[in-house]
Amino acid sequence: MGVNEIREGWEAVIGLEVHCQLSTKSKIFSGAATAYGADVNTQADPVTLGFPGVLPVLNADAVQMAVKFGLSVDAQIAERCVFARKHYFYPDLPKGYQISQYELPIVFNGHLDVELGEGIAKRIGITRAHLEEDAGKSLHENFVGVTGIDLNRAGTPLIEIVSEPDIRTAAEAVAYLKKLHQLVVYLGICDGNMQEGSFRCDANVSVRRKGAEKFGTRTETKNVNSFRYVEKAIEYEIERQIEVIESGGKIVQETRLFNPDTGETRSMRTKEDANDYRYFPDPDLLPVVVTTADIERIRDAMPELPEAKRNRFVEQYGLPKYDAGVLTAEAALADYYEAVVKASKADAKICANWVIGDLLGLLNKQGLTLETSPVSAAALAGLVARIADKTISGKIAKEVFEAMFAGEGSADEIIKAKGLVQITDEGAIAAAIDEIIAKNPGQVAEYRGGKDKLFGFFVGQAMKATQGKANPEALNRLLKEKLAG
Repeated sequence: MGVNEIREGWEAVIGLEVHCQLSTKSKIFSGAATAYGADVNTQADPVTLGFPGVLPVLNADAVQMAVKFGLSVDAQIAERCVFARKHYFYPDLPKGYQISQYELPIVFNGHLDVELGEGIAKRIGITRAHLEEDAGKSLHENFVGVTGIDLNRAGTPLIEIVSEPDIRTAAEAVAYLKKLHQLVVYLGICDGNMQEGSFRCDANVSVRRKGAEKFGTRTETKNVNSFRYVEKAIEYEIERQIEVIESGGKIVQETRLFNPDTGETRSMRTKEDANDYRYFPDPDLLPVVVTTADIERIRDAMPELPEAKRNRFVEQYGLPKYDAGVLTAEAALADYYEAVVKASKADAKICANWVIGDLLGLLNKQGLTLETSPVSAAALAGLVARIADKTISGKIAKEVFEAMFAGEGSADEIIKAKGLVQITDEGAIAAAIDEIIAKNPGQVAEYRGGKDKLFGFFVGQAMKATQGKANPEALNRLLKEKLAG
């Protein structure tokens, strides 16, 4: 079967739980640092380790980030939310419980609209987004017969974003995840680094016969940390479950792990129900009250969101929807583009072509990112401005851009050093054309006899004679006039 095709007569029901690590400087209940890459267990403080006599203190920045997310997905913000203890025994959880939110999460009843193709959109509900602390990390490399535990990550603030079971294919799941990822990075609440575990997904999958109302038994595939792996894990799990049922078996509610080497999921443990965690309100933490004034203050500080920015680029700059979508995929790229437009005072579409085509193309070829680009927005604006004021042609600008990328200086410095100023003197261009016409009487006769394709020959000769510096518009116009006889 093709990608995301489901066996005839069957339907998948998919819900995603996304763990989004918040970009706070300290942990959710203590002042310990959250920076990635520190030496093992150097950021595991007494609160994280659950030492006797220590008490958690809530990080206000984490609460504000959760509210910011809730506002971005049109969710309701709880006036009063409560932290609970979720009990389970695992080596990376030193207290024996995780502080999370259960019955009263901070964010609930939101949604995200995702595009599944040209003109095809789907609204996916967001049941809730709750604050919680992350667990530590088990280390298996460099250990024989034992497992190492790094508790640096334990206590790092998360929001767990739980979707409604509205997703029906792996492609829809990836579209939702990508939009969610873009959103949290735009908001500045998460760095979105999937390799480091800042943004990871648990996929809940079940299948049912088409037309059935009741959901099937679901499995949960844990901690998938790339869009491609999420797609593959869901596709495999859908097909596996259908095979089991059609063979007369039953699906077991369980937690599974995805193996990227084989593209398969495997059983990890029987899935627990909420009762198994023995949730109860944490006695060390007061309920969190979020006032209307708090919400409005956070709303006022919200950045422009991707969809709104894309629509503005279409309206304000007259860009095609595709161009606007590429330019607003990342906030930094959108800022770069707008800086080029404002500084160059050039046509917005020409600026878009240079950013999307030339800049991103060369960055990709060289394995660089926008952050490591050798050409700043101001520098690119200087180049585009020279095209706009006809100092150089678009063709010469390509040569200048490559020199800028190689670190040879600004556009103006390179143009001056290489003598690339465009010839706009029509008298000089006309003289070059006259000389070419005189040298090529045969081609002139053929052109005047109806062989229009020879016009390109004359353009090439004229550009060669002027070392590519003749203004193209003036050159084409004068050539047509003179060849007309």
